[in-house]
Amino acid sequence: MVEKLYREAAVERAMKVQEVIMRAMAKRISWFQAAEILGVSTRTMRRMKRNWNKAGFDGLYDHRHHRPSPKRVPVKELEKVLELYREHYSDFNVRHFHEKLREEHDVHYSYTWVKKALQTSGLVAVRRKRGPHRRRRPRRPIPGMLLHIDGSQHRWFQDERQMDLIVILDDATSEIYYAQLVDQESTRTVMAAIRHVVETKGWFSSLYSDRASHFFRTPKAGEPVDTRQRTEVGRALKDLEIEPIPAYSPQARGRSERNFGTWQGRLPQELRIRNIRTAEAANHFLRSRYIHEFNRKFSVPAAQHGTAFVPILHLNLDRIFSIQHERIVARDNTIQFANRILQVPATRLRATLAGCRVTVYEHLDGSLSIGYGPHTVAYFNAQRQPTESRPKKAVESAAAVEIRKQRGFPQAAWKAQNAFHTSHSLSSGSNYKRANRKQ
Repeated sequence: MVEKLYREAAVERAMKVQEVIMRAMAKRISWFQAAEILGVSTRTMRRMKRNWNKAGFDGLYDHRHHRPSPKRVPVKELEKVLELYREHYSDFNVRHFHEKLREEHDVHYSYTWVKKALQTSGLVAVRRKRGPHRRRRPRRPIPGMLLHIDGSQHRWFQDERQMDLIVILDDATSEIYYAQLVDQESTRTVMAAIRHVVETKGWFSSLYSDRASHFFRTPKAGEPVDTRQRTEVGRALKDLEIEPIPAYSPQARGRSERNFGTWQGRLPQELRIRNIRTAEAANHFLRSRYIHEFNRKFSVPAAQHGTAFVPILHLNLDRIFSIQHERIVARDNTIQFANRILQVPATRLRATLAGCRVTVYEHLDGSLSIGYGPHTVAYFNAQRQPTESRPKKAVESAAAVEIRKQRGFPQAAWKAQNAFHTSHSLSSGSNYKRANRKQ
C-alpha cells in the first residue's frame, strides 16, 4: 500500500538502498563502501541508516516527492519569460536577454535559471564545451599604451545590407573610443577613426591592426610586412610617431575579435528594437548613447593609475590625415590631378611656382589644398572649385584642455604670458633699431 504512493523508480531506489544497508549490517561490506555503492556521502549514509532503523522500509523513500520546492518559479512567470523571448527577443543571446529582463521588464531571476529555462524549452541550443585552456596576453598597465583598430563586416540591420563597423578600443581597459558604421573599411574611414581619437584623447603610443592593404604593404601573402614602404595610414602614423604593430593571425587579435563577437550579438538587436534603419541614424545612436552604455558594461579598470595619452597642440592634423600626391607645376602655373587641371594662384613666396614640386593634400571631407613646403598656396572645395578660405585657427583639443586644467594653467594666464613675451620682444627690437640709427 505504501509503495503505491510512490513511482516505480522511487520504489526500486528504496529496495536497492535496503539491500546495501542489510549487507552493511551483516558486516559483509563497510559503511564507507556502502556509501560509495549508493553514490552518497558518509553523512547521507548515516541518515539513511537512522531512517531505516526508525521507520523501516518506508523511511528509505524521499518524502519530498509530493512537496514542491519553496524556490520554484511559478508557471505563469515561466510562461511570461518564454513568451517574451519568442515574441520580442528571439535573436538575442542569453546574457543580453537576461539584461533586458532586468532593465525593461523588472524580472530579476538569475542568469543560470533563464539560460536553463530557454535551453530546456528548446528556444536556445546547448553550446558545446569550451576548448583547452589558453593563456591570454596580459593587458597594458595604463590607457594609451596600445590601441586596437579593426573592422567587422556584418548584416547590422538584419537585412541584405552588409556594412563595416570600425572600432578602436584600448588594450588596458577595453574602453571603446570610436565605433562607426561605414560602407567599407578603407584608408579614408580608418584615417577618420584615428583622427577622432587623436583629437579627443591625444597622442598614444602604438596601434595594433591586421595587415590590410591600407595599413601595411605585404610583398607576398603570408610573409612579413614591408616596413620600408608605407601606406598613407602608415605615413600618418609616422608623422605622429605612433608605432604600428601588425597582427599575423586572427588569434593574435583575440581581444578585438572577442569584442566584435559582443558587438555582433548585441548591436543588430538594439537597432531593431529602436527601429533604426539607416547608417546615419545608427552612427548617431552609437555616438550619443550606445558607446557609453557599452563601456559601462564591458570596460575594466586599468592595472595602474595614470594615462599615456599626451595632447597634440602644434601639428597640422588636416595635412597629416590626408592622402598626399606629389606634382610638378607646369609653366602656366597649373597642375594635373584626377583628370582635371587646377590653377595655382600667384603667391608672395615666389614670382612663379613653375617647375616647383608641390604636394596635393586630398582631405577627408573631399576638399583639396596645394602645399609648397610648409606653406599652403591654394585651396579647392569638394567640387574642385578654388576658394579663398584660410586655414582654421588652431584650437585646443579636448585632451589638451583637460591636461591644461589638471596642471592648473588657465588659458587666460597662458594668453597673458604670451602677450607679455611678444610685447617685450617687440619693444626690445625697436630699441635696438633706434640705437643703431643714433650710431
